[in-house]
Amino acid sequence: MNKQTTNAILMIRPVQFRMNEQTAVNNYYQKIIDNINSDEVNQLAVNEFDSFVRILRDAGVQVIVVDDTKDFDTPDSIFPNNWVSFHSDGTAALYPMFAKNRRDERKESILQAVEANGFQIKTVMDYTNAEHEEVFLEGTGSVILDRDNRKAYCALSPRADESLFIEFCEDFEYTPVVFSAYQSVNNTRKKIYHTNVMMCLGDTFAVICLDSIDDKKEQNLVTSHLKKDRKTIIEITESQVNQFAGNMLQLNDAQGNSLLIMSQSAKDSLTSNQLNQLQGHAKIVSSSLNIIEACGGGSARCMMAEIFLPKAN
Repeated sequence: MNKQTTNAILMIRPVQFRMNEQTAVNNYYQKIIDNINSDEVNQLAVNEFDSFVRILRDAGVQVIVVDDTKDFDTPDSIFPNNWVSFHSDGTAALYPMFAKNRRDERKESILQAVEANGFQIKTVMDYTNAEHEEVFLEGTGSVILDRDNRKAYCALSPRADESLFIEFCEDFEYTPVVFSAYQSVNNTRKKIYHTNVMMCLGDTFAVICLDSIDDKKEQNLVTSHLKKDRKTIIEITESQVNQFAGNMLQLNDAQGNSLLIMSQSAKDSLTSNQLNQLQGHAKIVSSSLNIIEACGGGSARCMMAEIFLPKAN
């Protein structure tokens, strides 16, 4: 049986975090913060990062922290789940990234740090050559995995290519569920850059903004898969997506109890009914990530790369 959740995650502590101009072209959640220089933005992000790590560790999560370096200009290094995923068969997958300055986030030293913490990487599945064809698939940002039921959900976008997603599903033996998700930007419907902004999949539940799936057939396709797999569907609105309420991740504590990790802004956006529903599935753990959300256009889930690797002997 494949586990849907893990107790171990990788996080990257930033050294030059800022709004990445290369990703802002299709990440409409990013904002420029006036009157704060780049050094101040990075320091505020580091403070949020360190506080988040403390909260996660206090909740019983094993957090492997690797400090970024200034070897390359990597303003989005705080979001490692886009370039790497770690799987229970000992595979690490490396993904092709849309923004050129994000490609430098992939470092052998980070994989070595995961192994140094007692995990075993047996093989590396490398999809990064697709960058030469301008084809991208940004890890578990683009792909939401239902490990129990061997299904993978993907909202197509400039950062999520359908053919490469199908190839990934064939390699890892997942059934693909393909759709498009949109957000309103200046009264125009634009594709949401990452699936994990509008959807979170837990072991017994799914948080999803069905209103973002404009095509009713695709909406029915997604809901039919979730219902077939007996997931409780907890709908969120586009306004809540804008507060990163879709960008959650279910983890375990050391005793195997379920935790649902989200930002404070995501939690604050939820109704009491939604909170009650979610608390029936997991204990909610939240942390303030306002600067990271505003400048990075990503939130709690994007900051955590789950580790399902086997332990080294």
